[in-house]
Amino acid sequence: MDTASLIKLVGLLKKQQLASLGTLRNGQPFVSMVLFAVADDFSAFYIHTSKLAFHTQDFLKNPVVSLMIMEAASANPDPQQLARISLSGTVSAVNAEDDNFGRAQLLYLTKFPQSEPLFGFTDFSLYRITPENARYVAGFGKAFNLTLASLREAARVSS
Repeated sequence: MDTASLIKLVGLLKKQQLASLGTLRNGQPFVSMVLFAVADDFSAFYIHTSKLAFHTQDFLKNPVVSLMIMEAASANPDPQQLARISLSGTVSAVNAEDDNFGRAQLLYLTKFPQSEPLFGFTDFSLYRITPENARYVAGFGKAFNLTLASLREAARVSS
C-alpha cells in the first residue's frame, strides 16, 4: 500500500465516529448505524449497544458481522473517491470482569463522552468486533485486501 493510502486509512479509522454494522436478521442482511472506537493497534473495534437493538439481538445469535467505515461525504465532491473500509469479523462481549474492559471503556468514552450515562443502563453492554479481513478502498482504482495482521501493521507504522 502506498504511503498516501496508508495515511488515509489511519485517519479514517481514528477520526470517523459512525459505522454501518451488518448482521443477519432472520436469515436476511440487516444494516444499522453504530458508534465505534478502535483499539490503538487496530485489532479491535468497540461498540456500546443495547440488547433491545435489532443488531445486538442479531449478533448475540450469530456473532459474524461486517462493519463499514466511510469517509464523510463532504470530504470529496466525487462520492466514488471517498475512502472506505469494510471489515468482516466476529463480535464478543467485553464484560466488566475482563482484563481489557477498563481500557476499552476509556477508548470509547474518550471518543464519546456523552455516552457515559449509558454505561449505567443494564441493557447496554460493550462489545468487541475482532476483524478477520477487510477490503479498503482509498479512492477510485485504489483497493486493498487487508488481514488483521496488515491492520496491526498499519497501526504500528502510523505511530
